[in-house]
Amino acid sequence: MKRRIFIGDVQGCREELERLLEKVGFDEAADELQPVGDFVNRGPDSAGVLRLCMRLRAGGVLGNHDVHLLRAASGSRPVKKGDTFQDVLAAKDREAMLAWLQARPFVLGWKDVLLVHAGLNPTWKDPVATLTGLDPLVASADVAFAIAARYCTSEGAIPQNDWPPPPLPFRPWYEFWPRDADEQRTVVFGHWARAGLVVRPKIRGLDTGCVWGGKLTAWIAEEDRIVQVDAARQYAPHE
Repeated sequence: MKRRIFIGDVQGCREELERLLEKVGFDEAADELQPVGDFVNRGPDSAGVLRLCMRLRAGGVLGNHDVHLLRAASGSRPVKKGDTFQDVLAAKDREAMLAWLQARPFVLGWKDVLLVHAGLNPTWKDPVATLTGLDPLVASADVAFAIAARYCTSEGAIPQNDWPPPPLPFRPWYEFWPRDADEQRTVVFGHWARAGLVVRPKIRGLDTGCVWGGKLTAWIAEEDRIVQVDAARQYAPHE
């Protein structure tokens, strides 16, 4: 049986990704690898993660750290002090890795699953149509929501800060999903290590803070099964 293996934020943790793929029994010939975004940054081996995902013909979507890398590589944004994706920028195969990463969309949709890095705006009538074709090098409100939102209002407004948790009417964006009783798709997302593993009806949140010393998490859609491996160590200081 063909399986879709959705993976939480990897963020350069290649060793843990390899161990997780071994633990789920990933079959290159049959299974699909679908990372939730943030392939790179803060962990020790961003280039290794990208090369591995390229070799395995992974799908996946763009996260905020991936967009940051692409914009830094284009010269439109400076590299930050805490960034650890310089191995990608200095690599001989830099252009191949960046081209592969830039080809990732902001959303992927199946009849039963939607994949996005951070969240879906409750005002989007068709998230796939809204986000398909957007350029990661061009900033927009829709891109920002898809890769960075955690809390919002029912009208899609986001707070100025999301820590500490903002007061009502701001709520976790996923509390507005599904939008109607006929919606059958499960939304898979990451980006929210503080929330940890989120398992709710039609919601799977997979960012379990591997880069912070937590776990790397997979959800096997066809089995509705969660699989995790522990981080080898804490790679980035807590924010």
